[in-house]
Amino acid sequence: MTSSVHETIAVDLDLIDVYKDLHSHPELGFHEDRTSKIVEKHLHVLGFDITTGVGTTGVVGVLKNGAGPTALLRADMDALPVREETGLDYASTVTTTDDQGKSVPVSHACGHDLHTTCLLGAARILSQDTTTWSGTLVLVFQPAEELGAGAQAMVDDGLFERFPKPDIVLGQHVSPLPAGTIAGHAGPSYAGSDSLRVRLVGKGAHGSMPENSVDPVVMAAETVLRLQTVISREVPSTATAVLTVGSIHAGDAANVIPGEAELQLNIRSYDAGVRQRILDSVDRIVQGEAATAGAPTPPTITETERFPIVVNDPAALDKTLDAFAEWLGTNKILDPGAGAGSEDVGILATSAGAPLSYWLLGGTDPSLFTTGDMTDPALRTVPSNHSPHYAPVIEPTLTIGVNALVVAARTWLPTP
Repeated sequence: MTSSVHETIAVDLDLIDVYKDLHSHPELGFHEDRTSKIVEKHLHVLGFDITTGVGTTGVVGVLKNGAGPTALLRADMDALPVREETGLDYASTVTTTDDQGKSVPVSHACGHDLHTTCLLGAARILSQDTTTWSGTLVLVFQPAEELGAGAQAMVDDGLFERFPKPDIVLGQHVSPLPAGTIAGHAGPSYAGSDSLRVRLVGKGAHGSMPENSVDPVVMAAETVLRLQTVISREVPSTATAVLTVGSIHAGDAANVIPGEAELQLNIRSYDAGVRQRILDSVDRIVQGEAATAGAPTPPTITETERFPIVVNDPAALDKTLDAFAEWLGTNKILDPGAGAGSEDVGILATSAGAPLSYWLLGGTDPSLFTTGDMTDPALRTVPSNHSPHYAPVIEPTLTIGVNALVVAARTWLPTP
């Protein structure tokens, strides 16, 4: 079968079954054992050279088809510790024990099951019709995106030493936009994210004798208030950044002044200089408030999670979106602006020294929208990624997602 580069290809019905199966059997980051076996099985049938266990549970499939450049297509596989409340007949009922020994529900509330299925579908089309592209396909099924660690784990495991180094990195993420649309933003596209745990050490005492204490609750309160000035008074007004104190914990009894307090912070930014300035300010404020309080032990700040800023190469994204516009029509291509969400796909591009072209795939029932663009009021009400109510509508999301990867691959791996 020979297909036009911009002709929508119907997906095989069994791909829907693959998606529903993955949706019903989610796995947390670095534990995607069942998922990776399914990926391996499908790629084996298609004739890919397959390597499993890359970066713990990652899978890499390579297919060479004559002379030409190398394109890396990436899909993440992991799920979230979220109880699914979609009411779907294929909804997840899985619970598991996480790495901290806690029993947690698990679901694909971010749509990585769809990403995996779409890349398997694209692999099928591209392997069965090799007349429409030339070069090398490197398919990366990545673990632990939600932990911000999977891409780096694969790189550290020799991803670009053991497999062909790409000339372009391509990928997509399902979103609450209308199904049938695709959105992409050039330049800094998704925020860098730093999560920190701050431990403030005081001196405990009975609640009736505060004079014998160094109260870490007060220390924490002063620290939180002072941190609120970082964005408003230390970051340029032309920059975009967010600092959130998402958790405070100290003590367990009303009449006991505890010995320590813990804060958990999240910082989001779009510029490396701004990011560093915020981190420096956090360190200064935490250390300063502890010193002012007379803390007997210096506080500690521990990084618990980090996502780098995702930067879409403008020329590369334009090339990909132009191909999508030719295929779907310009009215189906949106610019979402810079998103506050975070992703680790950029690590693959920067580590390979290759441009990144990464886009959003609409996945919500189009009938829920009125204008269908970025101003549509439905975007404020429909379930979004990480919600227990979130699940993409299967069609046309799956067909568009599979074809988007095929179109992108053919665009970057043209025939001579």
